[in-house]
Amino acid sequence: MKKTAAESHRILVKAYSEHALGKSQCFEWFKKFKSGDFDVRNEECGKSPKKMDSELQTLLDEDDAQTQQQLADQLNVTREAVYRFEIHEKDGKMDST
Repeated sequence: MKKTAAESHRILVKAYSEHALGKSQCFEWFKKFKSGDFDVRNEECGKSPKKMDSELQTLLDEDDAQTQQQLADQLNVTREAVYRFEIHEKDGKMDST
């Protein structure tokens, strides 16, 4: 039985809650698979790291109570990318103290 990207995303969220792929990432995977590209290796993100960091920092400055998944969905990146940014920021702050 074929599922749509939206249906599959709902199933993933039900199973993995906040650890599931973001909606935009799920749709990207579906688009990739539909085109016949089944290579699951990570690819470089279209955004430069500095631009993504700047955009993420702006979102955090606006509302620092947002979840990693909410931030990832707004930036069209994975939750893991947001997590790596936050860890990097914490490490930098720890080094400066």
